Amino acid sequence: MLAIIDANLRCKRLVNQLSSQNKRRWHSAFVTIYCSRAFKYALISRASKIWLIPSHRATKKTSNISQLSPDRVTIDVIKDYSNFFNVDQPSLTKLVRDKSLGQLVQFGGIQGIVTSLNTEVQHGLNGDDDEDILSRIEAFGSNTYRKPPKKGFFHFVWEAFQDPTIVILLACAALSLSFGIKENGPKEGWYDGGSIFVAVFLVISVSAISNFRQNLQFEKLSKVSSNIPVEVLRNGRRQQISIFYIVVGDVVCLKIGDQVPADGLFLEGHSLRIDESSMTGESDHLEVNQNQNPFLTSGTKVADGYGQMLVTSVGMNTTWGEMMSSVSQDSNEKTPLQSRLNKLTSAIGKVGLAVAFLVLLVLLVRYFTGHTKDANGIKEYNGSKTKADDVINAVVKIIAAAVTIVVVAIPEGLPLAVTLTLAYSMKRMMADQAMVRKLSACETMGSATTICTDKTGTLTLNRMTVTKFWLGKQSVEKDSYLSISTNVLKLLREAVSLNTTGSVYRSINLGTEGLEFSGSPTEKAILSWAVMEINMDMERVKQNCSILHVEAFNSQKKRSGVLMKKMVDNSTHVHWKGAAEMILAMCSHYYNLEGEVTLLDHLERLKFEEIIQGMAASSLRCIAFAHKQIREANDASGEIQQTLEDRNLILLGIVGLKDPCRPGVKKAVEDCQYSGVKIKMITGDNVFTARAIATECGILKPDLEANDELVVEGVEFRNYTDEERMEKVDKIVVMARSSPFDKHLMVKCLKAKGHVVAVTGDGTNDAPALKEADIGLSMGIQGTEVAKESSDIVILDDNFASVATVLTWGRCVYSNIQKFIQFQLTVNVAALVINFVAAISAGEVPLTAVQLLWVNLIMDTLGALALATERPTKDLMDKPPVGRTEPLITNTMWRNLMSQALYQIAVLLTLQFKGKSIFGVSKKVNDTLIFNTFVLCQVFNEFNARKLERKNVFEGIHRNKLFLGIIGVTIILQVVMVEFLKRFANTERLNWGQWAACAGIAAASWPIGWIVKCIPVPDRPVFSYLKWKNFKCM
Repeated sequence: MLAIIDANLRCKRLVNQLSSQNKRRWHSAFVTIYCSRAFKYALISRASKIWLIPSHRATKKTSNISQLSPDRVTIDVIKDYSNFFNVDQPSLTKLVRDKSLGQLVQFGGIQGIVTSLNTEVQHGLNGDDDEDILSRIEAFGSNTYRKPPKKGFFHFVWEAFQDPTIVILLACAALSLSFGIKENGPKEGWYDGGSIFVAVFLVISVSAISNFRQNLQFEKLSKVSSNIPVEVLRNGRRQQISIFYIVVGDVVCLKIGDQVPADGLFLEGHSLRIDESSMTGESDHLEVNQNQNPFLTSGTKVADGYGQMLVTSVGMNTTWGEMMSSVSQDSNEKTPLQSRLNKLTSAIGKVGLAVAFLVLLVLLVRYFTGHTKDANGIKEYNGSKTKADDVINAVVKIIAAAVTIVVVAIPEGLPLAVTLTLAYSMKRMMADQAMVRKLSACETMGSATTICTDKTGTLTLNRMTVTKFWLGKQSVEKDSYLSISTNVLKLLREAVSLNTTGSVYRSINLGTEGLEFSGSPTEKAILSWAVMEINMDMERVKQNCSILHVEAFNSQKKRSGVLMKKMVDNSTHVHWKGAAEMILAMCSHYYNLEGEVTLLDHLERLKFEEIIQGMAASSLRCIAFAHKQIREANDASGEIQQTLEDRNLILLGIVGLKDPCRPGVKKAVEDCQYSGVKIKMITGDNVFTARAIATECGILKPDLEANDELVVEGVEFRNYTDEERMEKVDKIVVMARSSPFDKHLMVKCLKAKGHVVAVTGDGTNDAPALKEADIGLSMGIQGTEVAKESSDIVILDDNFASVATVLTWGRCVYSNIQKFIQFQLTVNVAALVINFVAAISAGEVPLTAVQLLWVNLIMDTLGALALATERPTKDLMDKPPVGRTEPLITNTMWRNLMSQALYQIAVLLTLQFKGKSIFGVSKKVNDTLIFNTFVLCQVFNEFNARKLERKNVFEGIHRNKLFLGIIGVTIILQVVMVEFLKRFANTERLNWGQWAACAGIAAASWPIGWIVKCIPVPDRPVFSYLKWKNFKCM
């Protein structure tokens, strides 16, 4: 508060010169600002959601001492940096943005900024000190970005108004309204035009509401996807927090694949290389170190190495923040299926336009030649005797009817159905542990023919524990570690402590129970084993050694190394850790149980290979440690710090890590295989481990385990010729010791053979394969940010069973869209034929503009909502995958829709020409019967559309409450239209017998649908016999 008062006292002299009225305004402004800030802090303290706090200056305009306006003053609340010595936000922002080493020196170097920000590098911030965190937010801002203005509801209303057919209908409604009022007076004359206005308003409202709700759904998903977990050092231990909770002064831990969450300075680390292509467009990776380039920019990615950074700017004070605030998330992404449907819509629309034009022409000719009569049997057009107003009114009605035919003919509900089913499935998939990042993935997943999956964390639990340890050729049991030579134990402790990206946090009060391990599951398992079994004290080891150079682990090298110097004797050593067979190949000697160094000749090497194979066959991941002391003369050269010695090493030992299969993964694999989807496991483990896990998960059948063609190594697959690769890729079930390049190569081969490929990946190097695949599936827990950004769907629980669920949902999306296409095309065909035939023969259309708009509303919006929200059923996985070339409208669908359309045409045309005599009613009642029967036919046909192939269309209907609700609402609204809105809908009331007749005619579509489904259809698509380009998409 004192800082705010001090800031405002600068205005005191000027305020004294103001009038009494303006002084009161000034004091009111001051109180408002102070109270708003106090209220803001109260909310923060209660909600503890510090990332929601705005970081920008609070300003209040009341009176202004500038030259712009004499009756206003602007009060700037100056930010309080009193808790942070010799530093302010603009300087920190400029420092990292300009990458100015000179300016960094002026601050006293990195250590000077650490001191100014009151940060302890080894301990991090005190996460329990709310006051400190809040003061940092107040001074430097929160790690959130300003979003572009949201699209409001009226934006979508305006979009709906821009549809050309809607504009024409509104013009017709306006003309009809004006002529009607002029001719019949306001009381009676508004019905025709007003009813069209109301119908158009309903169509626009429903469309706008649907699009608005969809936009809100995408915004929610966007918030979830941008909430990235970040590892920071607080209270002396590593912990994961949301990216939004990061504040200036935080110490952030970075590893390969991470996104840099804020601007900052490099504190410590090794081999840290940054990909700045998202900011600069340059593909070269930039090395970050303390001397030449300690600057880290928000939004960039860690390409190699690991390290710690000090956060200096967050949110809108970073370059990335400024960039993100100007970028709006486009929720109008067009999926491939939507593009295909747009082509289909265009093709049908052209047919509809042609029919509408012919109807318009015929009706105009009949009117002007005197062949049309009014309700009293009098000619409507009598040449010059007919008033101009009557002629214009009649022409407007004819145009409105023709335009309405176009509205009904164009199946604009198809894209809406896709949008609805995608939005619905995205929401449901989120509950099933799958977050959709790209809309197209929902539908494409339904066509997947092959899934290439990782092993670790996807098929297995990713909860590793060390269950075996071999020293030399002897397996050391859990209780026998004390029998190991002291020298070997000391080297093992160094190997684990120094060559790791993990950490150990020990609570002083809780002793061993307070141990907390961080890092990857492999690192945590090895650290836990070393601390618990060989009594490793990580801090003590690090204090007695200094690290000279690190070669970080990545999935291509499958090893990591560290060059270190002992403080005691200044001796230099190199430690390696990695895949057992790779480390073994680097060794010439090994330690035995007594600590003696023994020569590793050819026979001994074979024995070690057998040990590794035996552990791998038991589904163990084998990690080996190797060591070598380097002469001091070598240490003096600069070269050794760039490339670590990797020959003639001494093998320290081999650990076997067990990672059990996930419960339910075997059933999920079997379900996928039963549905015709091939599962291929691609792993970095050796052949024996890969084969054992694949058999355990059901990917590899026990009777086929010995088949060498089914299991290959990455290097073998890589060295095939192109022809061999294409020939064998279908047969391969397991690829072991694979690199990300091998995975990418396999995906390319499978796609070239026509497969629709889904790929799982979690590492940075998996990004090319995830992008190459038709559907990229990244892991939400172990996946790096690079992998997630390259993927289409994020599997939130890293579980293969969730992948199988995504496959089911993908098929459900595809099936729901096909159901709606069948339903809507039935209406389109029937409406077009009936109106065309009636116009040609009788000179009038049986359905008015309002009635046709009502039918359009039923089938476009309510129909889409009813059919697009069907949940997945078991029978979806009984069918083979659709694949890449399967037509959208299958022969089964053509059979179903044509049979129903022909039935509706036959019945309604019979009513058109013979209805008056059959029912003994007037023309207006007959027209109402036609309208009512047509609507009820669509209601009953919605049940038929639920099942494309099954005869029992009522199966599982009780579980879809939304479908039943929409059917009920449609029937109620239809009763209201017919019985109570006579003037509006141009209908007459029907008696119980007439209602029963309409319902009976419509209900006949059920037995017809059942009989038709008994008729077999050919496998070859109907339109493959034709060469019509417009219907290729069908």
